Formats: sequence, C-alpha cells, structure tokens
Amino acid sequence: MPGRTPAGRKRFWKQVQLVPHDGGFAVNLDGRSVRLPGKTVLCVPSRALAEALVAEWQAAGQTAEGYFTPDDLPLTGIAGSMLERIPQAREGVVQSLLAYANSDLICYRDGAGGKLAQQQAALWDPWLTWLDKTYGATFRTTLGVMPICQSDQALQVLGTVMEGMTDGQLAVLGVAVPALGSLVLGLALLGGASVEELVACATVDERQQMAVWGQDTEVTDRIARMQMELETAARFEALMHQT
Repeated sequence: MPGRTPAGRKRFWKQVQLVPHDGGFAVNLDGRSVRLPGKTVLCVPSRALAEALVAEWQAAGQTAEGYFTPDDLPLTGIAGSMLERIPQAREGVVQSLLAYANSDLICYRDGAGGKLAQQQAALWDPWLTWLDKTYGATFRTTLGVMPICQSDQALQVLGTVMEGMTDGQLAVLGVAVPALGSLVLGLALLGGASVEELVACATVDERQQMAVWGQDTEVTDRIARMQMELETAARFEALMHQT
C-alpha cells in the first residue's frame, strides 16, 4: 500500500564499537551502550562473542529502507536471555525446558511399523542411549501420539543438570529445545552434536512425507528456519568459550 510504514525499526546509529565494560565487552552505538529492554547493558565476558555482536549491529538496517527487526540480531537475542531474562526467572526457565521431556519428539514413534518407524529408531534410539549414559536419565517411548510421562527420576536428574548450567547454556537451550521439539536433542547440541545431524533427527517425519508426496514449500521453509536458529545457538555457545 502507498505510504505503508516498513516493518521494523529505523537504524538510528552510524558507528558500532566494542568497548571494555565491567570486566567484559560491551557494544556501543555512536558512543552509547546498547541496553536490553530491562536496561541491562549488552555486555558479555567473551571478546569473540562481543565482536560477533558488533558485526551483527553493524549489519542491521543496512538496506535501502534502513529498517531492521529482531531477526537481524539473533545473537543479541540469545545474549539478552542470558543477561536479563534467565537471571530473573531461572527456576521458571528450567521448568519450562523440562516440560518438553513429556512431549519430546523422539519419544513418540510411528505405530505402523513401516519405513518411517525404522528411520525413527535408527536416528533417535542412539540419542536416548546417549542421554542414559551421559546423565543417567532413561526416557520412555510410545507408539502414536497419546501422551506419556517420563519417570520422576529422569525428570529430577535432568532438572538438577539444568540447574547447574550457566545462564549462557540455558539461553542456548531456550532456542534449541523449542526449535527441535526435543529436550534430548537440545542437550545433544550442548554436547557437541552437529546442527545438520540434529535437524535430520528432528525432521525425519517431514522428510519421509515429502519423499512420498513431493516438496512442500511451507515445510522446507520451516526446516530452513530451524537450521538457521540452531546454527545461531551453536555459534553462540562456541563463541562463549572463545577468548
């Protein structure tokens, strides 16, 4: 429509700088600190991560229209969760992530016993074995979509594991677990699993359907979005461990 305002916000800065701040590294726009919605300064302990945040802000809004959206600042979004959201509601974050255990994608199998069930078992069973060996948490599986509950022991173990994680790790899980529909696969990302492997696990049903019925643009777009979100989460986790 003529006169319609573009989506997003107008870029209002010219220069982006990395500056030391409180023992870490902050992002400044034209000499002023970037502040999160709760007024927390965007400051991270890793210089490598801070440099990536600077690059992200430098690129945001570099279009003919000059507008940007939160989608242009995905690393900043995870950093915001780490710095502001999680410290203020840590127990709630842990419980919301733990809730995925009872609806975990890889615990619900095709009941027809055909090729899809075989693919699910081949891709998913190793991760359930990994979960058991790594954390001592055994997950139940079922056929079909009727809800099941994991054991109190498994939930307690994983709750304790997440309570011991850093705010940064919980922020990464906060992206990965909803994207994958799986707490197990989200934990696997923190454990070093590749994004490609995890996306393949999380989309086995969709890929099997498309192999039979042909490509579906809506599905392929959703898979691409998942891949992008996981790549950002994995990159954030890697950068946090760099100096």
